[in-house]
Amino acid sequence: SQLEWKRFNDGFPNLQINKEDCHRLEEFHGTCILVSFHNTDVIFEQLCLLQALPKMRARNFHVILPWFCTGTMERVETLGQIATAKSLADLLSCTPLGPSGPCTLVTYDIHWVQEQFYFSDRLLVELKSAMVLGARTLLALQDEAPDEKVVVAFPDEGAHKKMQDIFRIFPHIVCDKVRNGDKRIVTLKEGEGFADGSHVVIVDDMVMSGGLMLECAAQLRARGALKISCFTVHAVMPQDGWKKFVGKGFHRFWITDTVPTTAAAVQGQEPFEVLSIAPLIAQYLDGIIED
Repeated sequence: SQLEWKRFNDGFPNLQINKEDCHRLEEFHGTCILVSFHNTDVIFEQLCLLQALPKMRARNFHVILPWFCTGTMERVETLGQIATAKSLADLLSCTPLGPSGPCTLVTYDIHWVQEQFYFSDRLLVELKSAMVLGARTLLALQDEAPDEKVVVAFPDEGAHKKMQDIFRIFPHIVCDKVRNGDKRIVTLKEGEGFADGSHVVIVDDMVMSGGLMLECAAQLRARGALKISCFTVHAVMPQDGWKKFVGKGFHRFWITDTVPTTAAAVQGQEPFEVLSIAPLIAQYLDGIIED
């Protein structure tokens, strides 16, 4: 459908869905909307659409949210803190029921799997992963240079637990964070011997500041890694944090386009390469149609 994204003079959204489509949404097998909450300026207008489309009798309503942006703020550790992961889940859970029942929310590599229980029963949640793009990239890398030993490094034990199965055909190195007062010291906990003479790829589902990956890379270089690359699904990297990796000896840094602002900023910048999750979304939608 055609959708006009406009704003009134006061800055609030002025949205218009194609009039003809509004009268026939119920005729279609389903309606899917791809949203992105990468910036606080665009969240409200998209929530307005989530409220409107079911009331226009959209059937089998699916919302694809590649990055659940407040996922890292999932717990309250001191009195007065607000777990905004729960707040966003509550807002999404307010999506009205449509003629075929509740909306389905699809999101990729949510920070904490238990966050699926933050949503109410009015919303169906499907957790997907785009880490398969990293696995495919490493397989292609190995095919291009069969004599090169590719090793996967995880920045902490949590990442290893979540992703070890996806990268099971590669040797694993597990880094660890040790607190020494206010300082965080990164060490290699498992698989240290795999680093020497290898192309080590550090993988994580999300990168914020990038400091942890940089510290892991320093430890790997000290243990003889010939090449170091990185892969992440959600490259948040606020305040141009991606620049920390430019000119620092990284072979490649693969990211996806789930955070479009970062994906746009790193285009043409070495060592970055952007992988689109569009094929994964298309594959998911094909599955719905087949069902």
